[in-house]
Amino acid sequence: MGRHNGRHIKIRTSGRKNVVKANVPKVRDMTVAEMAPRGPLALENQCVGILRETREGGVVIPDPGYPSAFGQVMIRKNMLNGAPFGMKVVCEISNPSASRANYEGRIIEVLGDPGSNDVEMLSVLRQFGLSPVFPVAVLEEAEKLPLNPSDAQIEDCLLHGRKDLRHLTTITIDGEEAKDLDDAISIEKLDKGYYRLWVHIADVSEYVTEGSALDMEASTRGTSVYLVDRVIPMLPPRLSNSLCSLNPHVPRLTMTCEMKIDPSGEIVDSQVYESLIESDARTSYNEINGILFEEKEIEDYRPLYPMFRQMLELKRILKDKRKKRGTIDFVFPETHVDLDDEGHPTDVHAYPINEIHGVIEEFMIAANEAIAERFAKMQYPFVYRIHEEPDEMKITEFLHVAKLFGENRHLNGKVTPKYLAELLADVADKEYAPALNQLLLRSMAKAVYSEEERGHFGLASTYYCHFTSPIRRYPDLYIHRIIKSYLHQQHKQQHFKNLVADVAYHSSEMERNSVEAERASVDLKCAEYMQSHLGEVFPGVVSGACPAGIFVQLENTIEGMVPFASLNEYFEYDERRLEARGSRGTVYRIGMKVQIQVAAVNPLVHHIDFAIVKDLDHIYVENKKDC
Repeated sequence: MGRHNGRHIKIRTSGRKNVVKANVPKVRDMTVAEMAPRGPLALENQCVGILRETREGGVVIPDPGYPSAFGQVMIRKNMLNGAPFGMKVVCEISNPSASRANYEGRIIEVLGDPGSNDVEMLSVLRQFGLSPVFPVAVLEEAEKLPLNPSDAQIEDCLLHGRKDLRHLTTITIDGEEAKDLDDAISIEKLDKGYYRLWVHIADVSEYVTEGSALDMEASTRGTSVYLVDRVIPMLPPRLSNSLCSLNPHVPRLTMTCEMKIDPSGEIVDSQVYESLIESDARTSYNEINGILFEEKEIEDYRPLYPMFRQMLELKRILKDKRKKRGTIDFVFPETHVDLDDEGHPTDVHAYPINEIHGVIEEFMIAANEAIAERFAKMQYPFVYRIHEEPDEMKITEFLHVAKLFGENRHLNGKVTPKYLAELLADVADKEYAPALNQLLLRSMAKAVYSEEERGHFGLASTYYCHFTSPIRRYPDLYIHRIIKSYLHQQHKQQHFKNLVADVAYHSSEMERNSVEAERASVDLKCAEYMQSHLGEVFPGVVSGACPAGIFVQLENTIEGMVPFASLNEYFEYDERRLEARGSRGTVYRIGMKVQIQVAAVNPLVHHIDFAIVKDLDHIYVENKKDC
């Protein structure tokens, strides 16, 4: 799951799901010795799992999500180090160059009872190399910083060119639970349908200086991680929730991207500079949505109502511009888990998204594009956010699958974002739309950070970067440092040129690790939640298939498997048609409605098994071979 405030929507995909399998030769598993440590604080040759007893001593069964190279790790009696069986443990592999299933190790830490929420979350932290605590040197450095900028600091900053924007009406818009408020906006409607938009971003680099203990720790972590029940911040709370957070009615140092936007949504002029703001209100998506669409009244916000309406107008203009150029908007619900005081799940549902979430999204995209274009055209060392063109073969396979669902679109020449966006728009109301969205996503390259500007295919953007979240993403903080160096004419191009490639690579790796950690924590709680619903019947939709069974997704976004072995006929998985065909003619195809019963759940391995109760969209074909 992404941020708990719903600001940044993460794409939820099951770690077990394998809708499309590439037809490639099987390659050998990597050995543990060949695998890089996972996570910012992970150590080599270690894994987390449950210790089970054997005649020779014990075995550690690694937690879900580990590469298949681990297998089970044998622990001889003299290497148990007193660890009790049935516990979650950390083991160190003593022969990391061995082949799979031949690993031996020793227990180096006992985490505790796997049924405990704290132990399970601690297991996720260990597995993904995350730490909820900061080194003493980092905390000591943070404690030396004030909770708010002093009058003397403000005066000095203004004397050295920082622009005072405290006269602007400025607000933040976040989820109700958010504490790290790193972006704020101001807006003005001009003559002839033009707008002036200010995107103010926390100036974290003013306090996290290059080479400091804070900087080295933030660089190592790479990103904040939002687990299902806690946040592992990139920066200590003194900065992330206080000094750098754009809290209302207190002065804050910021970096501002100021843009003049024409009636068609084009940015006709932009500039970036150091600034000083003071937020007038800490608003939320739901509050503004209620005012604009549900006739709700919030007396304190009444003077801001005209601003809210202008924001919505500009959001729709920017959205329409992106739609015309062909941006691909994947719409996947973020799984949200409600927990009780002891960390047990009480409900699972799709996180509600409204149109006001899109206001911030559009404004941040505009700022990111404006900043990236400026520095790309100057050929200045920078960290870009890129999304490369998809592999032609994978797109061909995707279009073949789309054709099976009746979407017979012709492709003339090279695939473009607009072509794919129009295809998704055509199927938006179809039951199989979520499945096609997932298939297309899997057919495309992953967005990463890069020192080279190669454009963002999914956004149909020539220039793109991440400038807007320096409290929780290191690339954003780093390019702020580059921008400030440029503004102050420090002539450090060569210095940054030597570093940006490493920053981009490590940040991409830490982002991938954080996504996997977040997913693992959510999958754990989803399985725990469904364990309390064993035997119950739910409506669902077939969301995927693999050689072992079909996957069904429920309305609450939870996904489980219906093993072929549990069905009353022999099924074969037709990889090319993405469907399962039974020996008696039954067919299960992506998008079909079914009713399932929760058959078996094992939270320890994040596994949920369903049983088909009823086919609501029955398909039957004669069992004959294709001509």
